[in-house]
Amino acid sequence: MRFTLNTLIADVPAGQIEHAQAFYRSRTAGRGPANPDELRQARAARSAPPAADPPALELVAGAAGRFVPVRVFTPADDLVRGVHLDIHGGGFYMESAARGDLRNRELADRMNVAVVSVDYRLAPENPWPAAPDDCETAALWLVEYAETRFGTTRSTIGGSSAGATLALVTLLRMRDRGEAGFVGAALQFGTYDLSAQTPAGRLIADEYFIEAYAGHVGDRTDPDISPIFADLRNLPPTLLIVGAEDVLLEDNLAMAGRLSAAGNDVECRIYPEAPHGFTGHPTDLAATARHGVESWLLDRFSGR
Repeated sequence: MRFTLNTLIADVPAGQIEHAQAFYRSRTAGRGPANPDELRQARAARSAPPAADPPALELVAGAAGRFVPVRVFTPADDLVRGVHLDIHGGGFYMESAARGDLRNRELADRMNVAVVSVDYRLAPENPWPAAPDDCETAALWLVEYAETRFGTTRSTIGGSSAGATLALVTLLRMRDRGEAGFVGAALQFGTYDLSAQTPAGRLIADEYFIEAYAGHVGDRTDPDISPIFADLRNLPPTLLIVGAEDVLLEDNLAMAGRLSAAGNDVECRIYPEAPHGFTGHPTDLAATARHGVESWLLDRFSGR
């Protein structure tokens, strides 16, 4: 058997690749905060997130004795075919659920789904396991209340970057509780080894976000931190999205291989010329990737 990355590269028009190349040539590559001072400065410099119209309904979700703020979007026509649990990115130490309001309003209206976004606690003020505890709380709340509140029990989960990591950890926690909960997971450029014990993990070993989130943990191969080390059996269908220029490409390929070897239905799509976080960039390539995620989620809601 011959295996090549070409079989995983998403088929996109050449013009979109050229547009992405031009965008990235004109853009200064950024990096995340590298120490506590830079993190404070980065947080202070962030503008307020733009408001959605209609705005999110802000609730406090409670389950298993824990509580977490969530932001809820329902479609304008109130026809709800499913619920999507969204977990925002930001390296476990940046951003908020409100940053995704415009995108989540768009998802709700275009897909006729309810979107619930989790405002989990951030590191380093609240290091692991605060964030996965909050995400699990929201997931358990959905299991209990989705049918009465939204009229459906079909739920999916997704996130980008740290949000993808937390989404996968949430799936593992729910499975271990005996709660099926979700019919699909769309994971965009997550990081799955925070321990530096795999070749992929060593590529990001010096990143401050790891220290902020889990620096207090002696063994970061704990699957609740680094899900690449988890027993990955009996998980729902999973879509992995990553860019060909992302430092996390190898990590995502490793996770795709482990999910598949564990007997799961997994699809990995690699987008050419795309760095980390590309689906949030103003390129035609990013729009194509986002629409692909939506189509995949709609298939899950339809039972396909």
